[in-house]
Amino acid sequence: MGAFEMMSLVMLIGLAAAVCTTLAYAPQVIKAWRTRQTKDISLGMFVLMVTGVVLWLVYGVLIGDVPLIVANLVTLSLAGTILVLKLRHG
Repeated sequence: MGAFEMMSLVMLIGLAAAVCTTLAYAPQVIKAWRTRQTKDISLGMFVLMVTGVVLWLVYGVLIGDVPLIVANLVTLSLAGTILVLKLRHG
């Protein structure tokens, strides 16, 4: 396997990981949005998570890593939605 193929494989693995970890929030967003039930969601966890995602996003912007930026923008929108729903519906 040449350097180009290895780089492409590494990029594909990174993109697949980004898709999985980002979309993992979608079922929780859908459930919380539909039911308006968030009492079992940890406020502390989502505050830390959203803070971490913002920092990863800033890091991605600073180093110019487009997949990192896109993945964290989507993650921020999903995790941020859950956080807002938690703050609204307790």
